[in-house]
Amino acid sequence: MTPKESKGLKEQESGRSPLLGLEDRITGALVGAAVGDALGGPVEGYSPDQITERHGGRVHGIVGPWHGDAWRTARPLAPYHKGDGHVTDDTLMTHALVRVYARVRDHLDAYAVADHLVPDLMTNPRWIPELETETLPLHRLFLAEKWLVARLSYGHADPREAGVGNIVNCGAAMYMAPVGLVNAANPAAAYAEALDIAGAHQSSYGREAAGVLAAAVAAAATPGATPDSVVTACLALAKDGTREAIEKVCEVARGHSDFETALRPLRAAVAPYDTVGPDYRAPSLAARRPSRLHAIEELPIALGMVLVSGGDYRHAVLGAVNYGRDCDSIATMAGALTGALGSPVPEDWAKTVAEASRLDLWEPARTLAEVAREVFRRDVRRRRAHERAFTALGGTACSD
Repeated sequence: MTPKESKGLKEQESGRSPLLGLEDRITGALVGAAVGDALGGPVEGYSPDQITERHGGRVHGIVGPWHGDAWRTARPLAPYHKGDGHVTDDTLMTHALVRVYARVRDHLDAYAVADHLVPDLMTNPRWIPELETETLPLHRLFLAEKWLVARLSYGHADPREAGVGNIVNCGAAMYMAPVGLVNAANPAAAYAEALDIAGAHQSSYGREAAGVLAAAVAAAATPGATPDSVVTACLALAKDGTREAIEKVCEVARGHSDFETALRPLRAAVAPYDTVGPDYRAPSLAARRPSRLHAIEELPIALGMVLVSGGDYRHAVLGAVNYGRDCDSIATMAGALTGALGSPVPEDWAKTVAEASRLDLWEPARTLAEVAREVFRRDVRRRRAHERAFTALGGTACSD
């Protein structure tokens, strides 16, 4: 078999097509992220062994709440109905960022978070699946996301610095896929834009992870992209502990082709960089503090699962889900990446999540595809104006 035939076979086996267009990749990424989020929600915070014991084996699809019908009062999850296809705050924030892009219709920065994202979270009631009611998205957000409201709306902090002082976690990274999609095929631009946006929310390695996740999605949305090319793009941009964690985790991931054998080795590889510690529900005293030596756990593991799966959506997301810990965010990231690569999201999963969460999972993708094209046209005009001005200054004219 020739290398070309081998590549074609792998693409066929994973369901990817090298001819996917922008709309296909954006749809795959956003729907894939939401479905991964919904699958990971009900087992978030638990270990692989606990998940196996609770479900009589590995999770292979959408499952119900961990505590069954007692979810309304069971600690520590009450009052959230996690499971049964309900998306979590990862998806709520992702869709909110898409709405900001739809309003601004250009690249975003930290001020867009203050001027548009925070008011959207504070003033526009929406159906919140985990609360089974219509209310302000603010009421569902975790403390690290409520920080946005406290700092920007009430504290009037400079949006570019508002993330300083927040707990350092995956809160910003978990909803940065739209930034990568608007900057499809341009990882460096996605990285820079996401770092600017995330400055309003996070600092240190939490902000860095947001930039790298956006870059990874932009790389995955590049024609001919592979899991290896996505990781290469991340390593070219990532800094400090984030880069080291991705490198170490991905080195280990390349030795596995099944998530079952990879679960413990991937955790061991990321553990030196993770500040939370071995017990996810009892974080260490050093947890979530700024550091150049550490990284969030979610992004390296998501990239590792993409490698283990060979870019296959189902395999990567189920690996992320069964990894446990913050697995809704890990599966959100793995789902966005494999979806952008072109691996199809199982239709039955997507349909169930859309119906259970009362969300049109496809509408945000249509909106973002329109915005991405508009932004690209603006970028071309801006770039050409710069070329003309630079040439007039005596610079070298572009011959391409």
